Amino acid sequence: MSFLDSLKKSFKDVAQSMNSELKKFRSKDLLQAIVAGSTMIAYADGEVSASEKQKLMGYVRNSEQLSVFDTDKVIEAFNQYLNRFEFDPIIAAGEALQKITVYKDKPEAHLIVRVCLAIAHADGNFEDSERRALEQICASLNLDIKTFI
Repeated sequence: MSFLDSLKKSFKDVAQSMNSELKKFRSKDLLQAIVAGSTMIAYADGEVSASEKQKLMGYVRNSEQLSVFDTDKVIEAFNQYLNRFEFDPIIAAGEALQKITVYKDKPEAHLIVRVCLAIAHADGNFEDSERRALEQICASLNLDIKTFI
């Protein structure tokens, strides 16, 4: 391989590495939005079940975009949001919606709602409080909840 070819390959490798890193940072914001929304849904009925937590972790492990994150980081983020909801549900919901609203009118918005809906159904019940939380999430994303239910 010539020096010029080697140099081109090196630049290409660096560019691919940078693109990969940029995707991670974008995914980190998406992860925060998904975890915030999932926690909002899970806490809506005042009780966070093990099945709701497991559903979220299963999604993160199987998601191409989010599987790059260590499960300990996901659990840590979930617990941080959960602590906020336990301290003050109104403020915590506002903070969660702020993270989610970043994806208003973006393709990721549908993904966020689908994950939140899966969390709502994880324990076998889709309660009115969970539906109201999902309505808030949909409204903040400029989506109609009827599209998903």
